[in-house]
Amino acid sequence: MSKKPSLSFWQIFNMNVGFLGIQFSFGLQQTAVNPIFSFLGAHHEDLPLLNLAGPVTGLIIQPIIGAISDKTWSPRWGRRKPFFLIGAIIGSLCLFAFPFSPALWFAVGLLWILDVGNNMAMEPYRAFVGDKLPNKQLSFGYQMQSLFVGAGIVLANASIFLFQDWFGTTESVEAASGIPKWLYYSFFVGALLSVSTILWSVIKTPEIPPSDAEFDEIKRHNALPFVERIKTPFLEIVQAIKDMPKFMWKLSAVYLFQWYALFVYWQFISPMFEESMGFNKSQALSQAAKMNTTYNVSTIVFALALVPLALKFGGKKVYVFSLFLTGIAMLSIPYIQDPLLVILPMILFGIGWAAMMGIPYSMVSKIVPQERRGVYMGILNMMIVIPMGIQTLTFGSIVKNLLDNSAVNAILFGGVFFVIAGVLAFRLKEPKSNEENKAIVVSGGGGH
Repeated sequence: MSKKPSLSFWQIFNMNVGFLGIQFSFGLQQTAVNPIFSFLGAHHEDLPLLNLAGPVTGLIIQPIIGAISDKTWSPRWGRRKPFFLIGAIIGSLCLFAFPFSPALWFAVGLLWILDVGNNMAMEPYRAFVGDKLPNKQLSFGYQMQSLFVGAGIVLANASIFLFQDWFGTTESVEAASGIPKWLYYSFFVGALLSVSTILWSVIKTPEIPPSDAEFDEIKRHNALPFVERIKTPFLEIVQAIKDMPKFMWKLSAVYLFQWYALFVYWQFISPMFEESMGFNKSQALSQAAKMNTTYNVSTIVFALALVPLALKFGGKKVYVFSLFLTGIAMLSIPYIQDPLLVILPMILFGIGWAAMMGIPYSMVSKIVPQERRGVYMGILNMMIVIPMGIQTLTFGSIVKNLLDNSAVNAILFGGVFFVIAGVLAFRLKEPKSNEENKAIVVSGGGGH
């Protein structure tokens, strides 16, 4: 493949706008879905298993879509864009329907379909950024993506507590199902953003055509019998795992504890406020939304600031430090009784989230071959969803039998796991980077 041109700030910005809609959807999943399950009758020990959709769909959908998109090319639609556009449409329809859930089983089923759409959009998007940018701009590209991760989740969470303030006069203002009417509006906004922001990036960002060698491989693949083409993504995943760089194996150990802890946080932050501050369910949801808004505002502020720090001190050191900051945040919030002061540790959490959403992707993208970037980004996501799957299957019993069915203890447990992740991250050896990785260059000029 010929050398990729450097892109302007606004070209990189436009490329990543679609992440705003995807992450608005994930923000609603993080903050509002588990409280909706509770409104519909779920108990603490039920929450982990009810979230099984995310890990399972991520494990199945992302690597398969990644492998398929590696072998896709349409002169009109490109390689990655068809997949995240279809995923956005699926997600948008589910978000619109979600607050109308009449029963717990219906909401859980919708979550499965929503996660299929989100994962279908997410994985090709990660590879899309790697496809477009030269190595010297990868750090900037993925941290810009991290910025939009924060922005999308900020908007999702801000919409929750603002709509409650504007439209939720009392706890009794609810639908027959028990879901507050004011919560509907956040899901409607998410449905609109899911499609509109993806369309922005699709229209504004042309994909780079495959090289002659890649195009020959795509034609060879498309000439295979249908059954062989179905088998190919699975064989590619197996082979890519066999060939996986040692760095990614070490990163998987960090991810085991990091993502287990994050799933604990998202499931139990709202119930924690019912326990630690005596809030009712609506008040606890609103407080959790403020917490999540704060850490994602912090993500927006620090996402791009981490780029020069990673270049100066190395991505590994910044990543390790950020994991410890996140652990400190989780270990402190159960002990703070003031609804305003308890928000402060989320600044540290946001620094950690900014690093988690950018630095590992940048490091991995530099060491995997271009023609297999899609499948390796899918495998990287498997390292996320497997810990989440383990959490959904194990943590219900842990919180019930070992943690006294306490949401406070669950959050403390997650804090300890973040500290362990930070210790394991010390074992990472940063991938070798070539000369062009030594400095970040963002060219000026157009691209609006």
